[in-house]
Amino acid sequence: MDIRLILIQAFVIFFAITVHEAAHAWMANRLGDPTAAALGRASLNPLVHIDLFGTIIFPLLLILLKQPVFGWAKPVPYNPHNLRHPRKGGLWISFAGPIANIATAAAAVILFQLLKLASAGVPESSILVKPLQALGTILFDMALINTSLAVFNLIPIPPLDGSGILTGLLSERAAAIFQRVRPYGFFILIALMYTNALTFVFSPIQNLVLRLFS
Repeated sequence: MDIRLILIQAFVIFFAITVHEAAHAWMANRLGDPTAAALGRASLNPLVHIDLFGTIIFPLLLILLKQPVFGWAKPVPYNPHNLRHPRKGGLWISFAGPIANIATAAAAVILFQLLKLASAGVPESSILVKPLQALGTILFDMALINTSLAVFNLIPIPPLDGSGILTGLLSERAAAIFQRVRPYGFFILIALMYTNALTFVFSPIQNLVLRLFS
């Protein structure tokens, strides 16, 4: 694979994960818990969010294997006792990350369509062609990676955000039963990846993004 494409995708995954984690911290602070914000986790500085394996090694492996790119950062801590409404607050804190990624993907699609209109009259011999193509590639990766990250995190398996959303929707008794799955969540995710079951989740997303950028 072209090293430039790897660098572009690495930059985009760093940005996507940073937006995701900063949104968690921002929402927690907004709902009454300043724990993550006090630790600097509401920042768009990627260095405060990086997890060596989840943010760097795992996404790079996926890029090299030409698989949908996603990853994770250091968990954003929050104290539910500081929230005005702990269960509802936990739901929105979990949901904030995927929402931020979907909003970023939507912005990338809009910018690409504007770029497409603006470059319609640019001749193929122009020196602007390559920079415009590079920008288009970045916007495509921005949409695809942010969408993939959002969808992956919405899977209701601990420790993904989807499990926090589901916990907030369930009754207290049902939520307590569901939490028994938490120790096995990582192994369930490994099994889903090993069996390629996640392809059924990511393929429609990839096809949608490709249509939006065609």
